[in-house]
Amino acid sequence: MTTKAITNAAYEWVDERLGISDLITFGKHKTVPVHSQTFWYYWGGISLFLFLVQCLTGVLLLVYYRPGAEAYESVRQITYVMHFGWLIRSAHSWSANLMIFAILVHMFSVYFMKAYRSPREFGWFSGMALLGIAAVFGFSGYLLPMDELAYFATKVGLQIPAAIPVVGPAIANMLRGGTEVGEFTVQRFFALHVVVLPAIFLPLLGFHLWLVQKWGNAAPPSIEALPKEERKTMPFLPTFLRKDLAMWLISLNVIALLASLFPWPLGKPIDPLAPAPAGIHPEWYFMSPFEMLKLLGNVLPGAIGEIGGLLLFTVGILLWVLIPFYDPNSSSGRRGRNAHYFGLVAVFALLATTIIGYWTIR
Repeated sequence: MTTKAITNAAYEWVDERLGISDLITFGKHKTVPVHSQTFWYYWGGISLFLFLVQCLTGVLLLVYYRPGAEAYESVRQITYVMHFGWLIRSAHSWSANLMIFAILVHMFSVYFMKAYRSPREFGWFSGMALLGIAAVFGFSGYLLPMDELAYFATKVGLQIPAAIPVVGPAIANMLRGGTEVGEFTVQRFFALHVVVLPAIFLPLLGFHLWLVQKWGNAAPPSIEALPKEERKTMPFLPTFLRKDLAMWLISLNVIALLASLFPWPLGKPIDPLAPAPAGIHPEWYFMSPFEMLKLLGNVLPGAIGEIGGLLLFTVGILLWVLIPFYDPNSSSGRRGRNAHYFGLVAVFALLATTIIGYWTIR
């Protein structure tokens, strides 16, 4: 019996039980729109790839990381003692930031292509939930090295939930495991980072990917307005998948270059009695709400300014998430234009407050 015959027999045995040929047939019949904005379709796949890098590098770090009082020492050993530990940690940190950036780009491309319209509303809602969880992933993971920068930045970041009226201080104390950031905070953030969030994120990601396969990629309104025979498409298998994998390869090279040339630093050990070092601030994806709290705090007195900034940001997020109900279909012309302008205002406000936040750091 030849090797080819053995391979064919094995494939037929697996295919009979798993239906691989049905998936291949589905992939060949599935098409992806081709137009001047097709490039933006790849950002969803890039986000998925970066999440897979997070999972792989996170498992490797988990082997040596010790939460609690020994958190800093374990990260120091990973960074300076373990073979290639610095590379794995740098790849994990860089891919985390790149993943949130890729999800944001994907979200804005979906928004401006009106891909939240019927029947894709649940794809929009699940995508927004994934972005929120990814941000919490970043916030919880930032503290785990428990160095000086992570310690004080987490204290600053917890000011945002603490500003919520009535329940805010209780939420902040629950996250900290007390009134101060310490080893109990690390343990809670570690459990949140490696158990709770993945348990929520993974099924939600599966649901989101299923919706994408069910409804396909949405084309911009200008393309959907064309007669069906004038719209260009390409098959998902192998054309789009091959290009998508090429984007994954480019992303892997970007991570490798950043991790190699700019290794993620480990700061000084914590000295709670020492003053906070200059330039402490939240991570870049939390800078906008933090700056809104600060700006309104300078205009309005005390807690009123903080609550006003938090309320303003919360209302903006709710309007953003609920946009499918305001602009449900292509027939809502005026609403569609208003939604487009609202998107431009949101982009400008996000960039402006982030830039101001970094500009005023001292």
